[in-house]
Amino acid sequence: MTERAGARPGGRSARVQEAVHQAVRELEAEGGRGAVSVPAIAARAGVTPSTIYRRWGDLASLLADVAVERLRPDGPPADHGGLRADLEAWAEQFAEEMGSPAGRRYLRDAVAGAEPDGAAGRCSDHAAEQLRAIGVRAAGRGEAVPGVETLLDAVVAPLVYRILFRPDGLSADYARSLVRAALKD
Repeated sequence: MTERAGARPGGRSARVQEAVHQAVRELEAEGGRGAVSVPAIAARAGVTPSTIYRRWGDLASLLADVAVERLRPDGPPADHGGLRADLEAWAEQFAEEMGSPAGRRYLRDAVAGAEPDGAAGRCSDHAAEQLRAIGVRAAGRGEAVPGVETLLDAVVAPLVYRILFRPDGLSADYARSLVRAALKD
């Protein structure tokens, strides 16, 4: 079976998603969260409101979808030569990026759209993939590596709690202390 001539990866669905996501980002940048509504997004994206409702269901789910895309890591975690150094650098960067006003808003949006297989789960998967990559690299160097779920519980969960509810206690030192505790250093 051959591919249809001129077939485009993603096609219309990918173009609609990108246009809608871009419209959300532009409206937020121009007028804050108060400027974001389904009719405004639809007009900016060149689609009908029913397209947005059909695809995302409601504004909260759309904002959660945009948040997950914004929270997706750009690439693999940096290699600093050892498990502890890699985890500390990753945790510090996570705390800094997610602790920013934009990061905090995206985390809240992802959690607000929390369905079992929804945005919050995809957001968690991003962190798990990064931790898994760090672990695989460390295991290849012969280091003992805690499981991904252990690292999610010991490092990521407390960071997210601080980011969302107690940002005054968020710091690079705090992120590093979570890694030390997870590694029992």
